[in-house]
Amino acid sequence: MTKKTSKKRRQSLGKDRLAALIEEATVDAYNESEQRTGFYTMLDEHLNTPFETQILGVAVIVEHIEMTDDEQIVAVCRRGHSRQTISILDLPLPNPRPVGAEWIEAYRQWANGT
Repeated sequence: MTKKTSKKRRQSLGKDRLAALIEEATVDAYNESEQRTGFYTMLDEHLNTPFETQILGVAVIVEHIEMTDDEQIVAVCRRGHSRQTISILDLPLPNPRPVGAEWIEAYRQWANGT
C-alpha cells in the first residue's frame, strides 16, 4: 500500500466500515446514554492526542477529549495559555488526520442518525 492510498483511506471511510465502528461502540449499550458513553470510551482509547487543527482559521492543540455532565463529548483545545472546549461533532479535523479519527467520523454518523 502506498502512502497516497493510505492517506485516502484514512480520509474517507466507507459505509460498511462506519457501520462496523458504530456497532463496536454500541454493542452492549441499551440506550442513547450508554451508546454515547461507548463512543466516548472508544475515542478515549483510540484517538491519538494531542494534535493540531484549525478553528476559525486559528491553530489550536487538541489536548484530549472529555464527556461533560450533560453527556456531550467535547475536545479540550488550547492556544497559548487559553483553553476552550468544542463539541467533537463540530471539531474540524486536520489533514492528515490523527490516528483514531475514524471514531470521530463514526460518532458523527451515529449522532446524525444516518
